[in-house]
Amino acid sequence: MPRYYLLLTLLLVTLTASAGIVRGRITDPQGTALAFANVAVRATTTSTATNEQGNYQLRLQPGQYELVFQYVGYKPRIEQVRVAGGDTATVFDVTLTPDSYKLKEVVVRSTDRDPAYAIIQQAQQWRRYHLREVAAFRARAYIKTLARFLEVPGKVFGLIKVGPDIKPGIFYLSESVSDMSFRQPNVIQERMISSRVSGDTKGISFNRAGRGAGLNFYENVLKSGFSERGFVSPIADGAMLFYKYELEGTTQQGGVTVHKIRVTPRRRTDPVFSSGHIYIVDGTWRIHSISLDLDKNAQLDYVDQFHIEQLFAPAPGPSDVWVIQSQKITVGFTAFGFKGSGYLTAVLSNYKVTPTYPNRPAPPVAANEPADAPVTRETAADIRKQKPKLAGLNREVRRQTKLAERDTVGMSIGKLKRGEVMLVEKGVNERDSSYWDTVRPIPLTAEEQKDYHVKDSTEVIRNSRPYQDSLDRVRNKFSPSSLLLGGYSYSNSFRKRYWYVAPVFNILNYNTVEGAVLQPQVTFTQRTDDRRFYTITPSVRYGFSNELISPSLAATWQYAPAKVARVSFQAGRFIENFDASSQLTPFINTYYTLFKNRNYAKLYRRDGAQVSYQNEVVNGLTLQGTLSYYDRRQLENTTIDLWVDKPGVAFTPNQPLNIELPNGTGFGRNQAATVELTASFRPGQRYISRPDGKINLSSKFPTFSGTWRQGLGGLLGSDVRYTLLEAGIRQSIGMGLLGTSTYKVAAGGFLGKPELSFMDYRHFSGNRTYLAADFTDFQLLDYYRYSTRNRFLEAHYNHHFNGFFLNKIPLLRQLKWQEVASLNYLTTPETDHYVEIGVGLEHVFKVIRVDFYTGLQSGERVGTGVRIGIGF
Repeated sequence: MPRYYLLLTLLLVTLTASAGIVRGRITDPQGTALAFANVAVRATTTSTATNEQGNYQLRLQPGQYELVFQYVGYKPRIEQVRVAGGDTATVFDVTLTPDSYKLKEVVVRSTDRDPAYAIIQQAQQWRRYHLREVAAFRARAYIKTLARFLEVPGKVFGLIKVGPDIKPGIFYLSESVSDMSFRQPNVIQERMISSRVSGDTKGISFNRAGRGAGLNFYENVLKSGFSERGFVSPIADGAMLFYKYELEGTTQQGGVTVHKIRVTPRRRTDPVFSSGHIYIVDGTWRIHSISLDLDKNAQLDYVDQFHIEQLFAPAPGPSDVWVIQSQKITVGFTAFGFKGSGYLTAVLSNYKVTPTYPNRPAPPVAANEPADAPVTRETAADIRKQKPKLAGLNREVRRQTKLAERDTVGMSIGKLKRGEVMLVEKGVNERDSSYWDTVRPIPLTAEEQKDYHVKDSTEVIRNSRPYQDSLDRVRNKFSPSSLLLGGYSYSNSFRKRYWYVAPVFNILNYNTVEGAVLQPQVTFTQRTDDRRFYTITPSVRYGFSNELISPSLAATWQYAPAKVARVSFQAGRFIENFDASSQLTPFINTYYTLFKNRNYAKLYRRDGAQVSYQNEVVNGLTLQGTLSYYDRRQLENTTIDLWVDKPGVAFTPNQPLNIELPNGTGFGRNQAATVELTASFRPGQRYISRPDGKINLSSKFPTFSGTWRQGLGGLLGSDVRYTLLEAGIRQSIGMGLLGTSTYKVAAGGFLGKPELSFMDYRHFSGNRTYLAADFTDFQLLDYYRYSTRNRFLEAHYNHHFNGFFLNKIPLLRQLKWQEVASLNYLTTPETDHYVEIGVGLEHVFKVIRVDFYTGLQSGERVGTGVRIGIGF
């Protein structure tokens, strides 16, 4: 066996070494480089693209080849090229000329539409067919991503200083090579086999071929990734309500007739592409290529310009199936004083395709017209005649697709686990530059070569202790403004050690129980090279009015590098709200206490410890267990000091009011030993496996959760004895152009006759202030009034319209505000039916959300209010 293995290795080396290279530059007649033009070997699956300077290269075995040079909107050229062996380079430059798209002379009547509409109607009729014509495929994907800063501000928001290592120029450059597979209905899997990140030999590219699946123009709505809105495809079922079309001409390319159609929006306010062209093949009515733009009118987030080009070509084999050959996306962005640009280019080659209907003839052309005839205005009537035929074909599409899914032998890229959409192999970043010179289909530009050379050659220096220490000296400079807003960070980057001091708003606060509170808190974090870490947070809290010192310590150990698996511990004395998950933050309570005479926070003391364990045991299923023991004591108000005295408004006692406890919620002192188990399950969760960790993605199914909390009466003198069971469900649902809906529902209750104190009740996160910490919770509900020891049901629904209405109003659409509506519901034996209805705006000044709510109790209005918070 070793002898055969050696012979095979020598054979592969010999074949690789004998390969030759053909390279050159593609330009237009004026000598301007055509960036990202496509170069393919005719009748094969081998292809590449030019770089930003118009240069290309192909590594081929010695021999004679026909190369096809293509660029969207230009006339293709087919050239005979002889490739020599032995790494000999054959230089072959090409000039492409703009294609001469010609219009057929016709008699134009005032009632006639542009011939483009008839072509688009055909493409719409065949859209679903072409969306499903490939049952499965396998391909090799090469992706290169580059992002550069053009301008870098000195400070963000005028307060946060930009680090010394952030400068104009390329800040991210990566390449990757992957094997990918596809099968209907939309299952994409990928195995990354090599990766390179400029300046980071241990880095792994975030390129992913499957991410481009959201830019399929055979779908009705496309997601750009830079906007919450979807954008209507020019050949979507209802596209003519959104676009105007103009046939600019028709030409012959590679034996097919291609129509060039200009696409413009009917209304700039619609979720549409702002300009560009789509090229349609006559007779088969498929997409030949596209070149489309999105601009500021598209309501993109932090992106000024977005341009996409796609080029399709026939798949290898006898079937009449086309596949995407290359895709290029370029963007220009502006955010927080930063300006920059970037691009992503992908080349797919080495296709192996299983067609859905292997023996299908080409789609019928319009009646009474030859396949190569330009489409005239009279074609619309012929399209109507084909609709019954197309309806029957769509039924056949569905039947054949199911059959073809069973016959996808050879489409696998290796065994991936259920839900695993991408596997990054170990050692993908260990390839040397000679390997990349061999496999890279798109040559590097001079700028990219310099970036690789400079960053790779200086990586050892940049990772050295003297260099890291010099950067840390700049980063670690103390800034009062940073401490005030976001806290102060101190780094030892070489040792991967970090210290963080909480901001002033967390260190200083005020309440009627403790008076002024000083709570300095420092978090120490130690990280490892494989993404493990541990944190330690000591804290000392002191109340100046009640003169109580409360020391505590919290620690977390993330011990698994590739998934969530951690142990947490905390011990000490804690002063906290009866509802630990309340929206009432210390800062909000401080403001309302000092300026509004409203001491909403109701606090108690607990001394003890708890330990928690969390682990994602299988994909999508996360379990967490917590065991705790605390000595709990009731607290009283010790001060009535304030800054602004509101007439007729007085502080209330430090006892929550609750309808189930009319005699008060006081408890004196007790001990509580509890155990809690929670489970969260997300069926169908997709994920990416990387050597440095696991990245969870989305799922089309909701997330289910369950909680069991048990009061262990009698254990170590515990005074509580109860059982709480709870089940929940939450999900986010995309609704196309209408926006996105999110909901969460929870139901449960206490079993039997529970023995517990008020902090053990099931609380519902309410809000009595103008400031909203979480818009997915109640906004008018009292913090404690409806907390229960019985059964309950709560539900929350938010719908984000993503500008569906406001984008149609010229003045308002410039603000990029987006509409949102919400509904909150609660029922308990004492509450009956409590409902909140809200409408509002988000993305105000990019990050603010403002809502107006009305509360109803059993159909009667019980209050209204405005809430302001973060919403973007």
